[in-house]
Amino acid sequence: MKLSVKEKLGYSLGDTASHFVWDLVGFWLLIFYTDIYGLTPYLAGVIMFVGSIWDAVMDPVVGVISDRTNTRWGKFRPYLLFGAVPYAILAVLAFTTPDFTMSGKFAYAMITCLLLRTAYAFVNLPYSSLSAVMTDDSNERASLNTYRFISAYIGQFIVTGAALYLVSFFGALGQQGDSVNQAQGYQITVMLFGVLSVIFFLITFFTTKERVPEPKKQDNNVLTDFKYLFMNKAWIVLTIVGIVSFIMFAMQNAAIAYYFKYYIADAENVQLFNIVGTVALIVALPASKPLAKRFGNKTVYIMSSVLSGIFFALIYVAGDNLLLVYTFNVLAKMAYAPAVPLLWTMLADVADYGEWKFNRRTTGLCFSASVLAQKLGWAIGAAAASWILGVTHFVANADVQSDSAMLGIRLLVSVIPGVLYASCALVMIFYGLDAQTMEEMKQELADRRVEIEND
Repeated sequence: MKLSVKEKLGYSLGDTASHFVWDLVGFWLLIFYTDIYGLTPYLAGVIMFVGSIWDAVMDPVVGVISDRTNTRWGKFRPYLLFGAVPYAILAVLAFTTPDFTMSGKFAYAMITCLLLRTAYAFVNLPYSSLSAVMTDDSNERASLNTYRFISAYIGQFIVTGAALYLVSFFGALGQQGDSVNQAQGYQITVMLFGVLSVIFFLITFFTTKERVPEPKKQDNNVLTDFKYLFMNKAWIVLTIVGIVSFIMFAMQNAAIAYYFKYYIADAENVQLFNIVGTVALIVALPASKPLAKRFGNKTVYIMSSVLSGIFFALIYVAGDNLLLVYTFNVLAKMAYAPAVPLLWTMLADVADYGEWKFNRRTTGLCFSASVLAQKLGWAIGAAAASWILGVTHFVANADVQSDSAMLGIRLLVSVIPGVLYASCALVMIFYGLDAQTMEEMKQELADRRVEIEND
């Protein structure tokens, strides 16, 4: 089932829309709470921790609800239509600073943060699941997700590159002299990105179509959904890979600023390093579909994991030679770029496998449970990075770090993430949906759907 370039582009803008708002939360909400709104670090930390627990509850709930949604627009598209505006409004409210007491500020921040996370789940998880029902062709899904992640990284690039400049610009409006009202700046900046987010989500809604139906007479028993989900071995493999890979991402992202500040002794260079890495990802992402079509999703993912793991580990060998550090990082990012859309392509294939094997389709639950696992991996990775820094006797803002602290910092950005990502290849060996199985499954499901239409 081929998709037009127009539909692929329209779909991809939904992830740009997500990044326009969610990257503001991920990069700046914590420092906004402490430095702008005046919450103590402890209270801000409590909000972020409770938010993570809330995600663990909401993600599967949204998956179950979206699987049971039936409208004239489909199962997943309606959430883009009706969820985009609340998502944008709640983002603005989360970056608003009402003049309350400390307890009032804490309550306001907690409520708006949880509501924003809820709105994000009800928009982003159905959006991710949508790719599985737009087409049943795995190669087309690889192409679709390639478009998606190119747009996603462009959105991230725009937000991380422009947000603070916009905060300063909007914060200076109406102020005297050189003063900047950062609270005002943040609020107007979030309004701007929120409006763009709504527009892009609506474009996604109007340019996409759901085509893959669920089996007829499928009951609504939630326990049965979970039962068959955990009987789906391919889903279990992808979930483990998601956890491990996101531990790697979080660990390296948390440590890279320390690496440049204390080992390279050039803290400002980290921004250029991240930009170059993102550009490398965007450049290499289009290779995903042709490679997957030629060698199969499983083989490409395994090779991507091995090669990128080796290049990440070689950053340790580069020492403080910036040319080599940049070179190995670019090669690592280009090596794993094809795997980024393939993970989501294979999740869609896993939903097909559940229908093929058990005659039960749980697309929303497959995606939401895997996203929850990835969030778990991110939390573990960030915590592990801080624990390793503690164990190696790292001292914040010290002019000279101990040899053990330096070793810990270097390992966190090179060998440890390299080994972790390469280990994903070992797990992927047990992923049973090779090219031959996919072709057999696709044909049999197509035959079943023709029978259903003829009934």
